[in-house]
Amino acid sequence: MSSSVPIGTVSRETGIKVPTIRYYEEVGLLPSPARTDSNRRSYDAAAVQRLRFIRHARELGFEVEAIRQLLTLSDQPDRSCAEVDGIARSHLKEIDEKIARLTALRQEVQRMVDEGAHGRVAECRVIEVLGDHTACLHDAH
Repeated sequence: MSSSVPIGTVSRETGIKVPTIRYYEEVGLLPSPARTDSNRRSYDAAAVQRLRFIRHARELGFEVEAIRQLLTLSDQPDRSCAEVDGIARSHLKEIDEKIARLTALRQEVQRMVDEGAHGRVAECRVIEVLGDHTACLHDAH
């Protein structure tokens, strides 16, 4: 990659769509790039690396605000890693909570399917459970 490239090239190299790159600029995850004489965005290698960081963090499920904090911390390499660790641990806790909700959801849908395909729709367990949350095994899913 040359020292300064247009947004389309950055998009292809990072796998991030052009509107998403613009969004990251709007929300402050990516500094506004330099502009060419024709007012087109022009990105350097540091911006491309930052976008790769953002993309990988998004693939791992980090929210925009957590990514903002991680980027701020990554710009301060001499700081303690404790804050970064805290952000990652918080995200891990959220993942575990989602897994628990999805497990409960799967159990509920599996039970509906196992009990549901009998007779007429009027006696269908899937319809019954969907119509009455008290028939569920779990309160939250």
